[in-house]
Amino acid sequence: MSTGLITRPEPQRYVDPITGVSVRQVTSGGAIHHHPFFYVPAYDDQMRWLVIVSHRTGLPQIVLEEQCTGNLIQLTDRPDINEWSVHPSHDGQFVYFTAGSTAWRVDTERFSEECLADFGNVPMAPPGMVGDAMGTTTLSHDDRWWALAVRTDAAAQLWVIDTRTGEKNIILERDSIGHPEFHPRDSSLLRYAGPYQERMWMIQRDGSSHRHVYQRDAEAKEWIVHEVWNPLRRELLTVNWPLGMIGVDIDTGDVRRVCSFNAWHAAISRDGRRMVCDTNWPDQGLKIFDPQDGFGNPQSLCESGASNEGVHWRTDHCPYDDGPVRVYAPQHTHPHPNFSPDGKQVVFTSDRTGVAQVYVATLRD
Repeated sequence: MSTGLITRPEPQRYVDPITGVSVRQVTSGGAIHHHPFFYVPAYDDQMRWLVIVSHRTGLPQIVLEEQCTGNLIQLTDRPDINEWSVHPSHDGQFVYFTAGSTAWRVDTERFSEECLADFGNVPMAPPGMVGDAMGTTTLSHDDRWWALAVRTDAAAQLWVIDTRTGEKNIILERDSIGHPEFHPRDSSLLRYAGPYQERMWMIQRDGSSHRHVYQRDAEAKEWIVHEVWNPLRRELLTVNWPLGMIGVDIDTGDVRRVCSFNAWHAAISRDGRRMVCDTNWPDQGLKIFDPQDGFGNPQSLCESGASNEGVHWRTDHCPYDDGPVRVYAPQHTHPHPNFSPDGKQVVFTSDRTGVAQVYVATLRD
């Protein structure tokens, strides 16, 4: 396969047997396919493209589904893409990604690649399948700033790249930096995940105001994980596994209940009025709930059928408090549901057929 190669539409449709929701299977075949990580947009804002990572070549490549035709267009052909780093620009012009120890963007029309940073001979991310080892990146809502964590031999670094001028700066160095995310309405504000004992941190884009925003209950072995910004205010919404989710105001420290069921990876709609999540131990399918009303009563969307690998999630507390954990949790076996920009669809990944593929569920009015 090569860049620009077009594959005709492959979709298959089925109706979820529990809810009657229509689900479209976007990809097929014997190779792994998945969309970006759960809080990273899978579409550009105008929904011209759905961004997919495909292993059809034997290595991860970036593929676009053109929404007006359903055609699959291969955007890259290289051996070194860090597959969970992929982030589409909001205007649909580029897809950003890291490859080896370099940072790139590829033009969605011309298929031309531009190197924005070369970090030298560094591992970029520590070994593993979770947390900072995934190498996720974040792009500000105006597409001006791209933030990514780089692992050196000595420490983790949080870099911010100006996508217009090419200027790049290290705004933070510490032991662990994972899953950075710009606030969806404030391009000067980021959050990131630190070590499990002190998970949630905020920092300004210039490196100022760096601070820990939530002190977990260590005696109860509270497991704080999978956080996202609330687009309606300066609040982080985070899983307190397996008890539900809480919201933490980053200015006052106020904590509120968001939901009380086993939400696993929960993404929020652009208007902040709904969240969609997968569930695990037990798997109860994909759920939609209101993150603002203080109850978060779940409504079923559809079954994912995913294998949800990761037995360390079968717990009532943080397993890392009990000692080192050997984690086997291939991320393409997790649904990671996320809303489309218009809020009318949910994209998710499932290996329900034996191989991970990308699916889109259409929400009912």
